[in-house]
Amino acid sequence: MDISCIESDGARIAVETTGAGPLVVCVPGMGDLRSSYRFLTPQLVAAGYRVATFDLRGHGDSSDDFSSFDDEAAARDILAVVDALGGGPAIVVGTSMGAGAAVIAAARRPEAVAGMALLGAFVRNPTTNPAAAAALRLALLPPWGRMVWRAYFRSLFPGRKPDDFAEQEARMTAEFRRGSHWRSFRRTAQTTHAPAEAALPAVTAPALVVMGTKDPDWKDPSAEGRWIADRLGAQLLLVDGAGHYPATEEPDTVGPAVVAFARQVVPVA
Repeated sequence: MDISCIESDGARIAVETTGAGPLVVCVPGMGDLRSSYRFLTPQLVAAGYRVATFDLRGHGDSSDDFSSFDDEAAARDILAVVDALGGGPAIVVGTSMGAGAAVIAAARRPEAVAGMALLGAFVRNPTTNPAAAAALRLALLPPWGRMVWRAYFRSLFPGRKPDDFAEQEARMTAEFRRGSHWRSFRRTAQTTHAPAEAALPAVTAPALVVMGTKDPDWKDPSAEGRWIADRLGAQLLLVDGAGHYPATEEPDTVGPAVVAFARQVVPVA
């Protein structure tokens, strides 16, 4: 395992690299850490892949001194990681807003992205009452913001939580107190996924869409998964009973599916 920092847009992105072989870049969702891939990474490494997980801007070991924290910024960071680790093409695994960033990166530089696994994907904005969106922004303000996010994060796991859920939650909560991370998180929470939706028609890379059937971020998560898969001509895996983090909730189901997809896209010699 190697932990290093790369430069993107003039600031620092923390990257953890494990294994050897074709490159897989894993992008966490908003508020989460690169350790969200703690179950998937060893499965990919065992299959013969080099896995790079990174912290989003203003999260974990990445710095806060960026001017933007949205999907498009995360897409630039994906490409910066690919370039720093050999130029690809890489398989990109994206969770939540990380999936939207993967779509943008694949559309802008198709030669850098060999394929995408999109987990609990936000590649368009959900239908939301503007008043509810404004209420969420207010709810994330101090002093109650961290408690609100913690409660919301728990709700994203409606089924089986991993055995180490309490430890991971505590790690995330502690990270929010580092530097200006909470301010960075609140800026990240204001991102729009419209650029990802606009990029969908330009994507040529093969894709796997993984959606939990009880993902509370969507009124009908199965229908959302089918919508994404239809527009990308992608494979679709619906994980029964899982919420917004299917790779964490059901690693024995999702991990082998992502490994099988990776082998289709970039076989290991």
